[in-house]
Amino acid sequence: MKKSKILISRRRGIGARLSEARAARAGCLAVLRHLFPDSAFVLSVTLCGEEEIRAVNAEMRDKDAVTDVLSFPMLTISPGEAPADLAGAADLEGGRIYLGDMLICVPRARAQAEEYGHSTRREFAFLAAHSVLHFLGYDHMEEAERLEMEALQRSALDAAGLTRDTH
Repeated sequence: MKKSKILISRRRGIGARLSEARAARAGCLAVLRHLFPDSAFVLSVTLCGEEEIRAVNAEMRDKDAVTDVLSFPMLTISPGEAPADLAGAADLEGGRIYLGDMLICVPRARAQAEEYGHSTRREFAFLAAHSVLHFLGYDHMEEAERLEMEALQRSALDAAGLTRDTH
């Protein structure tokens, strides 16, 4: 059985720490293992600065603002649907299903960790888990969707030991 592969890049000049990259990876794997323990996926995570995420947000979403995380799913998936069951699922990585690309804004994630009173490890894991759930078809436009997504995020992160008090 192949393992999921998380491709992480840290942009130069923003001071992204290896520990933050590892936390993002842990958040991704927490959700994937929680929802699809017998499947293998690949996705990319880019740790970037405010200027880059603002430019991408403006170009791709017509929102000229810094945000904490952006998700770009590769597949159209309904919540709860197993990506492996999709006809023509992208199999670009030798048996792994390519889910998509995410950008996490390092300065914003650090500020949010301080604001919410938990570690940067927890915040990077949380943002990555949130993005993976978007890859898997979950959203938070409606209240019921938001509650479901938050519950999945919390249970996956808790199961991986990435609780709010994680340091």
